Amino acid sequence: MMWTTQQRSDFGQLKAIIKGEGQSIVLLHGVGLRAEAWNSQINTFSQSYEVIAPDMPGHGASKFDQTTLDLSSYTKKIAEAIIEPAIVIGHSMGAMIALDLAIHHPEKVKAAVALNAIFQRDENAVNAVQTRAKSLDGKTIADPTGPLTRWFADQESDAAVACKEWLTNVNPAGYKNAYTVFATENGPSPENLRELEMPALFITGEDEPNSTPTMSETMAALTPKGQVMIIKDAAHMMPMTHMDEVNQALLTFIKEEAK
Repeated sequence: MMWTTQQRSDFGQLKAIIKGEGQSIVLLHGVGLRAEAWNSQINTFSQSYEVIAPDMPGHGASKFDQTTLDLSSYTKKIAEAIIEPAIVIGHSMGAMIALDLAIHHPEKVKAAVALNAIFQRDENAVNAVQTRAKSLDGKTIADPTGPLTRWFADQESDAAVACKEWLTNVNPAGYKNAYTVFATENGPSPENLRELEMPALFITGEDEPNSTPTMSETMAALTPKGQVMIIKDAAHMMPMTHMDEVNQALLTFIKEEAK
């Protein structure tokens, strides 16, 4: 029931789940997923706020139109659709987009949250993620075993089942392009973080091997109004696996910044 498909509305050039009224909160998912990855947050936050959860181009109900080729073009599609300054929350590649939006379109962002964000990967991590990107042909569905193992180990759960379904139904070209962007980008620059004037919260999991606690701690320290939180016993898919802890952290931040 938690990951049931929800109705879509237009959000600029994208399709999105839009629910609730009040301060707008935009939720940006990661590579291979879709808006329903945020279902727990959508259902909770929409009781007090307007929640907008778009499908990334080539994911869910959003088309991949061959014009979304780099990080700035993903960011631009979100920026064009936001009408009033929003609290923007992103997970994984969605966090990359959220921070890029805050840096390059600050008039659209009231506050930013980056969950499981990468920052200055080491050489081994760069080689691993770029090797995975090069293995994608953009025509056939990628084997979901690797991501599922990294995200959930060998544990069976409703979240893992939902992610497997999304990964095996995503547009192969959209997935390849998004993953390639994710693999070639290395997070915001220290200079850009130092110049970020809005409040920013960086959250990751204690057991996250790729978007590590050190990365989030470093980004928060560089950002003038940066905050950091590390979720105990959580890893990469914590918005789905540790929804209570994540939702409480996000609601505390949102209530302060939505004033």
